[in-house]
Amino acid sequence: MPAGADPDVQQREGHFVTRIGWLRAAVLGANDGLLSTASLMVGVAAAAAGPSQLILTGVAGIAAGAMSMAAGEYVSVSSQADAEKADIERERREIEADPEHEKRELAAIYVARGLPEDLAAKVVDALSARDALEAHARDELGITQTSTANPTQAAMASAASFMAGGLAPLLAALLLPGAEALRGIVIVTVLTLAVLGAAGARAGGAPLLPGVVRVVIWGSAAMAVTAAVGHVFHAAIG
Repeated sequence: MPAGADPDVQQREGHFVTRIGWLRAAVLGANDGLLSTASLMVGVAAAAAGPSQLILTGVAGIAAGAMSMAAGEYVSVSSQADAEKADIERERREIEADPEHEKRELAAIYVARGLPEDLAAKVVDALSARDALEAHARDELGITQTSTANPTQAAMASAASFMAGGLAPLLAALLLPGAEALRGIVIVTVLTLAVLGAAGARAGGAPLLPGVVRVVIWGSAAMAVTAAVGHVFHAAIG
């Protein structure tokens, strides 16, 4: 919190940008877990597999997908974090080598945003006296504590949310008899997609309907394609 800021005001504002890092990983993970597992199970069910094969497919899909999501997210976000650190270190060296040039560069940014030149110079002096590198990282590079990549957090959120999403179609297959399993998986998946779309939109402060419609349409298309592939494969080798 900035010095002198009213803590009550800070608490009331509740900006959604502070949620971006974990929200993105969690929503993507849950959607991937739900759709990947459901699509695998629908494809296997369409190929006339038995109940035990269907359950095994769901369990294997959840385990493999969760680890894949965690590893991929960790590597991706680690690369982003490394790039941010390299940029900050480069900026630190530039500030040490020519602080006056860097001040003028920062002042030009503030002038471009609408501050008078004399006020921009005073702002730069004040910020530089406090923490020059932080000011340059934020206003020149666009890197803040809120936006800084966290690989471990992203990986854990992706894996956990993938498993949570994958449980919905798996439970449907476990609870419904063999003949009804395929229909139950599809219905449960579509309903869960709608809930995830609404939850993601609400958590991010976006309109609910577009988020719900988007995930339901694309999720249904993914299951339809996989079911068609399973049916064709079964017919070809049957």
